[in-house]
Amino acid sequence: MSLWLVGAASALWLGVLTSISPCPLATNVAAISFVGKRLANPRHVFLAGLAYTLGRSLTYVGLGVLLVGSLLSAPYVSFVLQKYANQLLGPILIIVGMLLLEMLQLPLPNWGVSDKMEHWVENWGIWGAGLLGMGFALSFCPVSAVLFFGSLIPLAVRHGSPVLLPSLYGVGTSLPVFVFALLMTLGARSIGVTFGWLTRLERWARGLTGVVFVGVGIYYCLVYIFGVFS
Repeated sequence: MSLWLVGAASALWLGVLTSISPCPLATNVAAISFVGKRLANPRHVFLAGLAYTLGRSLTYVGLGVLLVGSLLSAPYVSFVLQKYANQLLGPILIIVGMLLLEMLQLPLPNWGVSDKMEHWVENWGIWGAGLLGMGFALSFCPVSAVLFFGSLIPLAVRHGSPVLLPSLYGVGTSLPVFVFALLMTLGARSIGVTFGWLTRLERWARGLTGVVFVGVGIYYCLVYIFGVFS
């Protein structure tokens, strides 16, 4: 039970860390601001932010269910993962931690709001915000790709959880976005202050998470690969 709680808390934290990382955070704020400029009613701005949040979260959940479910449903792959999960997790955590600490670089393209997507948002209003969320969720930048594919998916596979852990990750990615949608109904000044605060928090949180990942990864390697403490 305690291992499940640790896994659930880890999935939620990975989602929050993803949402406050520079690329996803800037994308989220830009998308909500874009929607807000085209919806005069504050209530509609809030609903558009909620639709964007749901669209992004559901996409992460769908990806998690597809990837984890596929891995666990393949008999040989499932057997290998269940048998060697701890051995594999150690090196993975070390690599992810080094990427978060910027000791390694993972070049991935970044995408912005395309003209076609802008046209959809303008024409569909609140529902267009949901489509925008889905589109941006699929546009992985280096940090979000590392956290999702390198951390969340192995964690979900290890716990045999194709639904719950990806769902918690999706909830985590949506929390700051939902807050920004609420702040837009209160005024632009509060958004600027909160954005600056989250940017500083992200640097600290990413560094701390990277150190923890490297430390835990080394421990897993020592125990499950080299048998140091066994």
